[in-house]
Amino acid sequence: MAGSSLFSPAPYHIISYGTLLGTTFFHTFIGGIVSFQVLARPQFSILMTKIFPIYFSMQTALPAVLALTYPASRWGGRGLAGISGVLDPSNRWTVLVPIATIFATGLANLAVVGPATTQCMDERKVQERKDGKKSYDSPPHSQEMTALNKKFSILHGVSSLLNVVSFVATVAYGFTLASRLE
Repeated sequence: MAGSSLFSPAPYHIISYGTLLGTTFFHTFIGGIVSFQVLARPQFSILMTKIFPIYFSMQTALPAVLALTYPASRWGGRGLAGISGVLDPSNRWTVLVPIATIFATGLANLAVVGPATTQCMDERKVQERKDGKKSYDSPPHSQEMTALNKKFSILHGVSSLLNVVSFVATVAYGFTLASRLE
C-alpha cells in the first residue's frame, strides 16, 4: 500500500461499502434465517433484540461514511469528492438516491420500527403471562394477544421491507461503484 493511499478516501469508501454489503447480505439471507431455524423462539428473540440495534446502526452509519468518503473520479467528469460529489446533480440517481435510501431505511429501523417492534414483543410477553399461553402457540388467543400478534406482524413486515429496500439500494450503488473501475 502506497503511503499516499492511506490518506485517500477511496480505500475507506470501498471498505465501508464492502462491510455494508456483506453485513446486509449475511444478516438478511444467512444469519437471521439460520438463527430462526436453530434457536428456540425465546432465545432467537433475545439474540435479535441484541443484534438489531448494532445492525441498524451500521446501516445508518456506513452510508454516511460512504457519502463522506466518496472519491473523486480519475477519469474525467466533474471529479467532485465527498458530500459535494454525492450531491452533484450528475450523481443524483446513481449515488445520492441509493446512499440516501440506505441511510433512511437504516435510520427508520434504528429509531422507529426496531424500538416499536421490541416494545410490541415486550407487550406480548406481558400478555403471555396474563393469558398463560405463548404468542406463537396455536389459536385461539385472547383479543389482546391477537391484536399484539397483528401489530408485531405488521412491524416485522415493515422492518423486513425496509431491510430489503436497503439491500437493493446497496447492490444498485455497487453497480455505480463498479462502473467507476472500468
